[in-house]
Amino acid sequence: MCGIVGYIGNKEAYPVLMNGLKMLEYRGYDSAGVALLNGRLEVIKKMGKVSELENFAISKNVAGNIGIGHTRWATHGEPSDQNAHPHLSMEGIFSVVHNGIIENYAQLKEELENHNFSFRSETDTEVLANLIEYFYGQGKEVTAEMAVQLALTKVVGAYGIAVLCSNEKDKLIVARKGSPLVVGLGNGEYFVASDASPLAAFTGHVVYLNDYDMAIIYKNNFTLKNIANNPVSLTVSNLDMKIGEISKGDFEHFMLKEIFEQPQTIEETFKGRLKPEYPDIVLGGLLNVFPKITAAGRIIIVGCGTSWHAALIGEYLMEEYARVPVEVEYASEFRYRNPVLGKNDVVILISQSGETADTLAALRMAKERGATVLGICNVVGSTLARETEAGVFTHAGVEIGVASTKAFTAQVTVLTLFALKLAKTKGTVSTEEYQALVKELAEIPAKGRAILQNSNHIKQVAEKYKDVVNALYLGRGTLFPVAMEGALKLKEISYIHAEGYAAGEMKHGPIALVDDNLPVIVVAPHDAYYEKIVSNIQEVKARKGNVIAIVTEGDTGLMGMANDIIEIPKSHPALAPLLAVIPLQLLAYHMAVLRGCDVDQPRNLAKSVTVE
Repeated sequence: MCGIVGYIGNKEAYPVLMNGLKMLEYRGYDSAGVALLNGRLEVIKKMGKVSELENFAISKNVAGNIGIGHTRWATHGEPSDQNAHPHLSMEGIFSVVHNGIIENYAQLKEELENHNFSFRSETDTEVLANLIEYFYGQGKEVTAEMAVQLALTKVVGAYGIAVLCSNEKDKLIVARKGSPLVVGLGNGEYFVASDASPLAAFTGHVVYLNDYDMAIIYKNNFTLKNIANNPVSLTVSNLDMKIGEISKGDFEHFMLKEIFEQPQTIEETFKGRLKPEYPDIVLGGLLNVFPKITAAGRIIIVGCGTSWHAALIGEYLMEEYARVPVEVEYASEFRYRNPVLGKNDVVILISQSGETADTLAALRMAKERGATVLGICNVVGSTLARETEAGVFTHAGVEIGVASTKAFTAQVTVLTLFALKLAKTKGTVSTEEYQALVKELAEIPAKGRAILQNSNHIKQVAEKYKDVVNALYLGRGTLFPVAMEGALKLKEISYIHAEGYAAGEMKHGPIALVDDNLPVIVVAPHDAYYEKIVSNIQEVKARKGNVIAIVTEGDTGLMGMANDIIEIPKSHPALAPLLAVIPLQLLAYHMAVLRGCDVDQPRNLAKSVTVE
């Protein structure tokens, strides 16, 4: 989950590295550091955020045209100056930054200690740095490139690494297995990063590394091979990313900016795929595999966190309209539980980054077992996009806030399009209902903008409850996953314990928590479940709970019951999740800000979970 940057060229490396670390800080902010090659390896690192590193480096020597940098999310060893990256090998010959986990680090460390190597940190990365140095010392014919290759053949686990060698001052070595790396191509210079966002300011052309790829980069050229020293064909991709996407603009936080971008990102996600006058929804990325999808006996949707919540909504929609059995799985469970899969199954994997470690492991297992494997992803060039048989991009744009918002609504939009297209193809939805749903889906962005104009009212509600210790979220049908997503947002950024529950299950446990200190957020638009959820609200009020109700605009039925009401525009019940989630995101955001929390970089979390 950490962020890696690298530079080699004629510029001073330090400003490039610092710019990149700031862009990548959402991937980890326990500590940060840089290593610069300026006659010797100069390592500067500091516990805390990138700004603390920048202040610490003011009095340091930051000269050099080659360098690597890192912003850390701690896996091995607590956050500290000593455990921060980059790590030096024992004799200072190599400096390494690393994203991933070396699973056999303890065994390797013991072997190195038997060869008189000593260690300064608690990290697995320092073990790798010393292992490279060990092989480098085995003879004059062993180059830095060879030493890295030999070390990586001994490693069990995941890695994205960048390596400098003080004895070979003209090169930068990078390699990956299970953790993303991308090389940006410049004129007499190259850039390295763990995702493309730091590269947009410098280049529009990139090379995405695949597993076991290794690049040896000089100022004027680079070679791509694998760690077995076999050449690898080089594919250059265009980087379609605007600088404005990775700035906050006039917003206080990235998260707020991304909440407000949702009407636009929903439009971008269905642009060219859906128009009210179209006879069919167009999902070009699935064109060649749609006969397999239509014939599937079962669809399994796999995701983590917010993507899992989106998948649950997809399950409701596909079963309701396409009448196909659907199962939703956590990727972290699915990959280990020996699921029954066959050639008649379709597995859809959802990941905002396309680099989520558990989701990629599930992908590879499903492929091995013969299932048709599809992806829903936000990042062109990601591992998920490259390794799935087919898929759909969400077009949500860069999402930097750690708590996902616009990625969720974009994923739900894709799943809605998929469910409707599948239903139309199978003939399980009437023409009238299909056309009504398509027309209403096209109206969702305008309705989303109307909700966002109500942000100040939601802030006033947040002020009443900002000091609570617990919160309960309730919903039914497709709005049950929305309730869980609302609870997740509150937990992630405000550190208030919250649970999302199916409203009908409240009496089976959560009702024990209800008292006059507990806010109960109920997603209650006027749909087929309305009368049932009103009964749930009455049960809460009978126990003096505080009810915040998300209701359809103009609904006065809950005026005397709910303590606070937040309205959303009327929509087709199948599309309500796209609207109901927005006030829940804003409520979590405002409560977190009022509590003084860092909403863009919440404690213990990072954006892209590239390790188990």
